[in-house]
Amino acid sequence: MRKSVLLVLGLALTFALTANAQTKISGTVSCAKPDPAYSIEVGDRAGHSFSINKSACTWTTPLEIAGLQAKDGLDVSFGDASGARVRAFGYHVATMSNGDKFFVRYQGRDTMKDGKPDTTEGTWSYTGGTGKLKGIKGKGTYKGNADANGTFVVAVEGEYELPASK
Repeated sequence: MRKSVLLVLGLALTFALTANAQTKISGTVSCAKPDPAYSIEVGDRAGHSFSINKSACTWTTPLEIAGLQAKDGLDVSFGDASGARVRAFGYHVATMSNGDKFFVRYQGRDTMKDGKPDTTEGTWSYTGGTGKLKGIKGKGTYKGNADANGTFVVAVEGEYELPASK
């Protein structure tokens, strides 16, 4: 019986420590119209195409991680479009106020309206970082809209955890 109680207490303490290690974050990033942007028709049905794009981004409301603020970044993405719906996959590389970087992989759904980008939403997770952000882990969601110029303004929410200091 005593082993069971100690095991339950140990698991509860481990869960509490893990839960406290996650830090909530949020921010807004603005990504310019892609340059370069490539699109290739698949040819199996009307409106089906693949695309690959690269966009320069600015964190207008920076994510703050370990006292550092996200400044700018780059998005490189792949899209599988069918009419007005796009399955999007990509990577974001952000540069922080001290020059450190974090890397994110994302996937989601975009929509098009009148042949132009309209909305985006999905999930993301960290794939790594440099400097103070080395070993970062975490995940979150994003949701945004495009303006008439093709610039996406995206709200980002999530959580992160950094490895314990040595």
